[in-house]
Amino acid sequence: MPTDLDYLAPTTVDEAISLKATPGSAWLLGGTDLLPQMRAGRKAPERLVDLKRIPVLHEIRESPDGGLSIGAAVPLADVETHPGVLERFPLLAECAKTVGAWPLRQRATLAGNLCNASPAADTAVALLALDAEVKVASTAGRRSIPVREFFLGPGQAAINPGELVTEIVLPGASAGFQGSYLRLSRRKGMDLATVGVLVGKSNGTLPARWRVALAAVAPTPLRLRAVEELLETKGAAAADDAAKAARAACRPITDLRGSAEYRREMVGVLVRRAVLNLG
Repeated sequence: MPTDLDYLAPTTVDEAISLKATPGSAWLLGGTDLLPQMRAGRKAPERLVDLKRIPVLHEIRESPDGGLSIGAAVPLADVETHPGVLERFPLLAECAKTVGAWPLRQRATLAGNLCNASPAADTAVALLALDAEVKVASTAGRRSIPVREFFLGPGQAAINPGELVTEIVLPGASAGFQGSYLRLSRRKGMDLATVGVLVGKSNGTLPARWRVALAAVAPTPLRLRAVEELLETKGAAAADDAAKAARAACRPITDLRGSAEYRREMVGVLVRRAVLNLG
């Protein structure tokens, strides 16, 4: 772990962006991924730009359309217990509480879990299913990235050098989806998912009433729109067909957490189970 580091703590987004422009700088939020990587020698920044003193990044705000905006510095513990998230976006709350243990979630952030771009990121499947958008800022201005375009590959996100994620926006149109996140891992507790399956259903009048997303079974988290369309047409009666289609859509690998064959089979089992649970 390097000991000769510059530590900077800006109080505004613009100040943070200006400081990050210096080569060798890294953003610091919860630090639950960055610091272990520094200890292991996989990352060696010369300066840390701590974002935790920027008030706007700690806010969870109501959007005009009935959605929510979650600041980049909001810890996962706040996401999983926030009344607005629990009432309107319970799928996100359920996924957030599966990340690590409670003390870790007091530090780890939703934005950090997203930006690591892990194929097994638990919150990513909820954000995909809920059609979330990621707001980023840089010296070039501000832009929005749909979460469906955010993941490029393992550890690769659609963020340009110098860009800062400022907030994650959940649209009001995706409020009210109920369902479950079924997750398999080698042990109960702090372990990455071997397979993660999220299935949600809306009882409202939205054109798309089903949402299906997978974690840890492809180079990126997956949204299965073809499976959703199948369920739109036939409902829970298509549980077996949905399971078959989900198995065909995933692209798992074999690693220390499980074989590709096991992962593919469990995708089908969990999709079928989740669909039948929703009915």
